[in-house]
Amino acid sequence: MRNTRLESESRLQFAGHETFPLRLLWLKKTYDAVRADAEGADGAPRRTFQEHDAIARFGIGKNMVMSMRHWALASGMIVPTGSNFTPTAIAHRLLSDDGLDPFLESSATLWLIHAILAGTPTPCTTFYYAFNILNQAEFDRDGLNEAMLDLARNNGARATPETIKRDVEVFLRSYVSRTGDGGEDAAEPLLAELGLIREARLSGRYEFVRGPQPSLPDGIFALHLSRFWTAKKSPPTLTVEAIAYEPGSPGRVFKMDEDSVVTRLTRLSDVTRGAFQWTDTAGLRQVNFLRAVDDMPLIAASFGAGDGE
Repeated sequence: MRNTRLESESRLQFAGHETFPLRLLWLKKTYDAVRADAEGADGAPRRTFQEHDAIARFGIGKNMVMSMRHWALASGMIVPTGSNFTPTAIAHRLLSDDGLDPFLESSATLWLIHAILAGTPTPCTTFYYAFNILNQAEFDRDGLNEAMLDLARNNGARATPETIKRDVEVFLRSYVSRTGDGGEDAAEPLLAELGLIREARLSGRYEFVRGPQPSLPDGIFALHLSRFWTAKKSPPTLTVEAIAYEPGSPGRVFKMDEDSVVTRLTRLSDVTRGAFQWTDTAGLRQVNFLRAVDDMPLIAASFGAGDGE
C-alpha cells in the first residue's frame, strides 16, 4: 500500500451505501419507481425515497431505501436534476420492461456497472483505489483499511476509521462470495460473477484475477476506453501502455494483462465503426481516435442488439 493523492478535482466518497452492497433487483426497482414518479420533464421528487412512502413501496427498511438510491446514482442509472431524480438514457435502454437486460441477467450489464463504479474516484472511492491505484496482486482487509485512511487524509476528505472500515467491507462483499452464512446477505454478490477478486490461499487475504476476461464484451471495453479517452481531455492518440496501465484505464479497471488489452485493441475499428483505429508501426503501438462515439451503439452491440441509434 502507498500514500497517494488523487486529482485535485476528485471528490472522494466512502459512504452512502448504508453498509449494503448492490443487490440484484435494486436497480430495476429504483428505475421503475423514478420513472413512474417523474412529473413531466422535472423527474421524480425526493419523496420517492422518503421514509414512510418508500418503506411501504419497496417493502424494505429506510437504510436499504437509501442504499438503493445510492447504487442507482453511483451506477449511472439515475441522475439528480435539481431536487428531483431522472433515469438516464442507459437506464432506459437496459432497465425498461422491454430493455436489453431489466433483471441484470447478462454479464455485459455487470461489466458496465463495474466499469462505472471502479472507473472514477467518485462516488465509490474504495472501488477506484483498489482497481486503479493498488499495485499489489494480493491484499488484506486491514491493509486496505489503512491505505484508504491515508488516502482520505492526504486528500483532505472527512472520513472516520469506522466509516472507512464499513466501506472496505462493502467493497469486498460486492465482489467476493461469502460462505458459511445463511440468509439473504449470503446470496452471491452481484459483481462476484465477474471473477475479478477471490480469496487467496492465505487466510484473510484476497487477490485480483488478471487475464483476458472472456465474458467482457468488446462493446463495453470500447465504451470504457471512450470514457477514459474523454477524461484525458481527448488526445488524438493513446499508447498501449496508457490503455493498459494508467489509473482509470481499461487494463486497470478490467484487470487485463497487456497482451489481452492488445487483442481487444486490434478489434476496435470494427466495434466502433472506424471511430477508433489501431496502429502498430515501427514498434509504436497506439490507438488513433478519429471521432467520438455514442454509448448506445456500443451497449447495444454488447447484447447483440441493433445499434440503438
